Amino acid sequence: MGHYIVERLVADGQRPLAVSRKQRRAVDADWLVADLAVPTSLDLTEVSTLYCTAHVGLLAESLPHFVIPNLKRVVAFTSTSIVTKRNSEIAEERAHVRHWEEAERRVIEVCERLGIVWTVLRPTIIYAEGRDANITRLARLIQKISFMPLAGTGAGLRQPVHAEDLAIGAIAAARSPAAENKIYAVPGTEILSYREMIGRIFDGLHKRRCIVSVPPFLWRAAFALAGPFVPNANVAMGMRMSQDMIFDPKPAIADFDWSPRPFRPVFR
Repeated sequence: MGHYIVERLVADGQRPLAVSRKQRRAVDADWLVADLAVPTSLDLTEVSTLYCTAHVGLLAESLPHFVIPNLKRVVAFTSTSIVTKRNSEIAEERAHVRHWEEAERRVIEVCERLGIVWTVLRPTIIYAEGRDANITRLARLIQKISFMPLAGTGAGLRQPVHAEDLAIGAIAAARSPAAENKIYAVPGTEILSYREMIGRIFDGLHKRRCIVSVPPFLWRAAFALAGPFVPNANVAMGMRMSQDMIFDPKPAIADFDWSPRPFRPVFR
């Protein structure tokens, strides 16, 4: 998302200052190599609007240490996982989202203490073809094995959202008085089943759809054997395929004209 925010600000005639732990190249943007975990290294004197795509926990801890007397607005990203994984059967996931929610609360408290207007955006499934860790990871698996197993029918509803649309939304929210000091879900506005979402990935790869439904009890048994060989995966991922995870975009539409694209990924 950060890449697209920089790109959009440049296209709008601005010269953004971007911060990351590694040097990046960007035309018409200044790049600062720094770490939010070491905030005393940051001097952002001229910044009036701050967009944070890093973990908000880092922002909450570092914001009081920034040298930013002109800062008026903060737009930070968290995730709808704060809601959807709150009661996960995986203890590690529950702990992760509790930490995320607490960090979100802390960054709001810090902003209010410093007199800074804030907006928090909670995306659903983020994708950017070839770059994300969600849809692209599924696409790579499909490329490798040429089919996709689903736990059950995969009837759970989803709203994937493109990272570039989130960048557009973040900039619009920063400029909107109506979005001051509010938390928004920013889902894709197209609602589709998990199964259809997978089908669209096949389409974007120009491959024939080959989706195999596996009974949930067999999924659990198979995952017990295969799970250790599938990085960053757990059995709960399959169980969620039949659960609806949808959010209302209307507040974001009303307050900053949220208008993401339909889910039609294209992989080259």
